Amino acid sequence: MSDKKRPVYVQYVLGGLSGIGATCVVQPLDLVKTRMQISGMGGAAKEYNNTFDAIGKIVRREGLLAMYKGLSAAIMRQATYTTTRLGVYTSLNDAYKQQTNKAPNLLASMAMGMTAGAIGSFVGNPSELILIRMTADGRLPVAERRNYTGFFNALFRIAREEGVLSLWRGCVPTMGRAMVVNAAQLASYSQAKAYLVSSELLKEGIGLHFTASMFSGLITTAASLPVDIAKTRIQNMKVAPGQTPPYKSTIDVIVKVIRHEGLFALWKGFTAYYGRLGPHTVLTFIILEQLNGLYNKHMGVEGSKSGL
Repeated sequence: MSDKKRPVYVQYVLGGLSGIGATCVVQPLDLVKTRMQISGMGGAAKEYNNTFDAIGKIVRREGLLAMYKGLSAAIMRQATYTTTRLGVYTSLNDAYKQQTNKAPNLLASMAMGMTAGAIGSFVGNPSELILIRMTADGRLPVAERRNYTGFFNALFRIAREEGVLSLWRGCVPTMGRAMVVNAAQLASYSQAKAYLVSSELLKEGIGLHFTASMFSGLITTAASLPVDIAKTRIQNMKVAPGQTPPYKSTIDVIVKVIRHEGLFALWKGFTAYYGRLGPHTVLTFIILEQLNGLYNKHMGVEGSKSGL
């Protein structure tokens, strides 16, 4: 059996499993990142001074288990978004190599990453919206909390109370963020990995995967955080009938954040975001590479290529 005959669905399954595994580890940091991004919204007083202050206050006020609020939504997000984006990217990557007999260059990798991100984020937007709401709920006054009991409770309540299409609220900024994230993350990982191997600095193995993914996580954090803040605020906002929404679009969020909170507020929660995205990137790629290696070994596929 060869790489060319490997079923396409395998890339999707392994991509989803790698994302779920990574999310179970970094979920507390994702919660902190969300809380910090909506802190100080509209010029209000900041609730947290930094990442560690946020962790302390959340644990003190809501308990240690509150750090894992929204885990069911986070897992469903990986099962939809990450499964789709990594499956699409690795499939496109493999197709490119088969047609050209060479690894994709930076521009090709970025184009494939943007395509995979846009498709994956559209599929995963309901899970993303539910995750934002569940992780942000604890900071609201008791009377205003949504009190979702789990992913499916949130899914059915939102569809019933706000309409099915509301599950795709913030879809445009989510797709924009995903295109930036995946163009940066997947392309930088592929290119860093190829460079390290071609320059003989590192050989195929966990050391190579770790180094390439750490570089990828840093690039992705810096590039995508402003768009992530816009997405978070749009998906978390409450819109009463007849009232004007606080934000109209991604650009509107960015302009208002700069006006009321300053330019560097666009990178608010950088430590928490990188603390979440960096390890998540590392764990996702390492788990994906290991799963691919195990699959290839036990299914008789030559090599240990992951399509990345």
